[in-house]
Amino acid sequence: MPTVKITKENFQRNAVQSGKPVLLDFWASWCGPCRMLSPTVEEIAQERPDILVGKINVDEEPELAARFQVMSIPTLVVMKEGRVVRQAVGVRPKGQILAML
Repeated sequence: MPTVKITKENFQRNAVQSGKPVLLDFWASWCGPCRMLSPTVEEIAQERPDILVGKINVDEEPELAARFQVMSIPTLVVMKEGRVVRQAVGVRPKGQILAML
C-alpha cells in the first residue's frame, strides 16, 4: 500500500479513524535526513498493508507539526486507536521502526 499524504483536512479520517495502527512521518523536502529515511518508510508502507503509513510535510502542515510538538525532523509517530503510543526523532533503521509498531 502506498504512503498517504496527510493534511489537516484528512487527518481525522486517515489517521484517527483508520482502524489500523498508523505510522506518521513528519518531514520536509529540504531535510537531508528526511530524504535518507524516506525509502525505508516507503518500503514499510509496501510491505505492511496492516498499517497506514502517512507522510506529513511540516512546511505545508505547520498545525499538525505543532499538534504533535515536532521540534526536529524527521519525526516518526505511531498511533493506535487515535492515540500516540510512540514517537522517535531522527533517522532509524528499518528494524527499529518496525519494533515501534
